[in-house]
Amino acid sequence: MRILQVSAEIFPLLKTGGLADVAGALPLALAAAGEDVRVLLPGFPAIVAGVSGLAPVAEFRAPWGDRARLLRGRIATAGAPDLPAYVIEAPALYDRPGNPYEDTNRQPYGDNARRFALLGWAAAQIAQGLDADWQPELVHAHDWHAGMAPAYLAFADWRGGPRVRSVFTVHNLAYQGVFAPWTFTELGLPGEAFQVNGLEYHGQVSFMKAGLYFADRLSTVSPTYAREIQTPEQGFGLDGLLRGRSGVLSGILNAVDDAVWNPANDPLLAAGYDVRRPGGKASCKAALQQTLGLAVAPDTPVFTIVSRLTEQKGLPLVLAGLDALLAQGGQLALLGSGDRWLEDAFRERAAAAPEAVSVTIGYNEPLAHQLFAGSDVTLVPSLFEPCGLTQMYGLRYGSLPLVHRVGGLADTVVDCTLEDMAEGRATGFTFDGFDAGAYHRALRRAFALYARPADWRRVRATGMRRPADWATAAALYIGMYRQALH
Repeated sequence: MRILQVSAEIFPLLKTGGLADVAGALPLALAAAGEDVRVLLPGFPAIVAGVSGLAPVAEFRAPWGDRARLLRGRIATAGAPDLPAYVIEAPALYDRPGNPYEDTNRQPYGDNARRFALLGWAAAQIAQGLDADWQPELVHAHDWHAGMAPAYLAFADWRGGPRVRSVFTVHNLAYQGVFAPWTFTELGLPGEAFQVNGLEYHGQVSFMKAGLYFADRLSTVSPTYAREIQTPEQGFGLDGLLRGRSGVLSGILNAVDDAVWNPANDPLLAAGYDVRRPGGKASCKAALQQTLGLAVAPDTPVFTIVSRLTEQKGLPLVLAGLDALLAQGGQLALLGSGDRWLEDAFRERAAAAPEAVSVTIGYNEPLAHQLFAGSDVTLVPSLFEPCGLTQMYGLRYGSLPLVHRVGGLADTVVDCTLEDMAEGRATGFTFDGFDAGAYHRALRRAFALYARPADWRRVRATGMRRPADWATAAALYIGMYRQALH
């Protein structure tokens, strides 16, 4: 199949979260399975700099009249053929420093509707033959940034050939790309598209709803999240639409890119290790403690957070439980950025106990690897979590996840109950009620297991062995693509 993957970011060129990891790994897994895959990306500076051999393919006009160019190049990949990539050249929309979605004051850019409508429009133009040398059979759009692609395909004129089908994947339903109603006039769609059975959402325009309504097939990033988003509690106002389309909705669990996340040969670590030779993890822990200025204590459990700093991620629970964590002899190492009040609160705790709490604001890919390798527990107490890659990286690197049992966290972490440990299934610690008491009880279980080194090692080995390969996930996506086509 000829498949066009459409995303606003892609690892390793531009990453603000897990979307980039999936956008970078899935096309490679599909190509390894024999599919003909290309990616389409906005011309953000980091993407333009990272795609080699960029050459013009064609000029085209945005629905509101501005000119743009489609470029084609390749993204170098370690241990695999280069990934063919299209880049949209529109400097007035994309050539801006920093975050691709927000300005320096962390406010969404005022023209985000145009910036990401153009991404969907370009995907539809490619599907209709903008590149004379290659035309997709299917367009796979990722999250609200690409949500307009299925809408444009639904209203395209296909008299010149077969209709190109579409798949839309929800990575996080909480972020929906909702814009003022007057933006609809710029989108180049017929008036019938702006109604309840279309883009209209409480009088506004929703790019997320565009993808959910018009795509031929829908998916999200874990089976449990696929069920949860059909409920009022986690549907964010779109649960009715999702229940209505449940027959074409799949939950496909994300995976881990072994070429990037593998402690046995990770060049970013102080020492390599794997489940059969775990000794290098102690060296990684000592190196991490020393680097971060924590007390170098091999018997002290190190808890880590690698996350956006938002309330959705359950970080108020971590703050509320930090005194208990430190009182039991633990250390905390955090990497992330987000809500200013959370950044400030964690900074204050680090300043008060620098040998026990380390806080790094921002994102640092090498440090993220080192945190998973050098820590004992990965904290992911999210209020909701579509899939979560952090807990998978923790498992891969032998850092047992402590998670709220929702979404993909429920699908990937098995609690250390006596029966699950006896059956060799336990991989971490889970809690059900989203409150300080439930979190604290899970924290106590982590300390209790850590005090039993032999049991800890067995659970750690089970977690490190948990399969999370992209080949399996790619096979499920290919099955969904075939359903969309036929």
